[in-house]
Amino acid sequence: MRLDETPESQNVDDLRGTDASGGSPFGGGFGGRGPGGGGLPLPIGGGGLGLVIVVVLALFFGLDPAALLGGGSGGGQYQPVPAPPQMRPMRPDQPGTRVGRDDEMRQFVARVLGSTEEVWDEQLPRQANRQYQKPRLVLFSGAVRSACGMADAAVGPFYCPEDHRVYIDLSFYDQLARRFGAPGDFAQAYVLGHEVGHHIQNQLGILAKVQEAKSRMSRTQANALQVRTELQADCFAGAWAFHANQKRRILEPGDVEEGLRAAAAIGDDRLQRQARGYVQPESFTHGTSAQRQRWFQRGLQSGELRACDTFNTQEL
Repeated sequence: MRLDETPESQNVDDLRGTDASGGSPFGGGFGGRGPGGGGLPLPIGGGGLGLVIVVVLALFFGLDPAALLGGGSGGGQYQPVPAPPQMRPMRPDQPGTRVGRDDEMRQFVARVLGSTEEVWDEQLPRQANRQYQKPRLVLFSGAVRSACGMADAAVGPFYCPEDHRVYIDLSFYDQLARRFGAPGDFAQAYVLGHEVGHHIQNQLGILAKVQEAKSRMSRTQANALQVRTELQADCFAGAWAFHANQKRRILEPGDVEEGLRAAAAIGDDRLQRQARGYVQPESFTHGTSAQRQRWFQRGLQSGELRACDTFNTQEL
């Protein structure tokens, strides 16, 4: 990716090394409900390390690990809790500030966020007649408190609709590259673009409607609706990349393939097959590898929000 000409977003709070960030990344899972949800013991016995890794990656992308392992609660549901006290972002001269590669990664995600701000500042009023309200990006390590609840590193990147913030533990980019074969800067940008896609859904009132509808559904029906929600966020990520590339030519040869590889790596079918050797489609919460690739490509090819209507189509 070429981001040298993209300004860094000023909406980044770096909480790494502060009292707001810390603890063991395996201190306890949050199940399929995101921050604020019930705990999920990681399956250390029986499945071995490979199974643990699958669960960690599932949590990294907001998947429902219980569903991947044969159960689940529908996924993606956030339970509001009182907002945390105001945290002061770290400055470069503060103790505990990370240096070296972490500084490079902070600059990278700040520029990706800056790119999303440029695109949606222009496109949301044009396409949806809405003024874009920029989310904040919170960098943490170990654990963090959001308005959606306490989250540890096993949750990985997530969006909290209650405080309009995206939360990322940057160490999970290493997991994505090393353990699941999806390296590359555009693969990393796709992750952030997906979470910002949820912010777009929140601004358009989609998330609230989904949550209200899911409260009246069976688990299987709620899972199916959640799949459509996640695929739309993938499509919105593609739409961002379309316009960012038109504006600043950010894409280099191989970048699109990196994004598609990441989308395929986190398909429900692939993760379930890796975990158990078989799939349970009724427990899917994010879509298959092919579906995630298809909707990401659809946004990438059109740049239009209306092309991302996953809720009114028969075939995903």
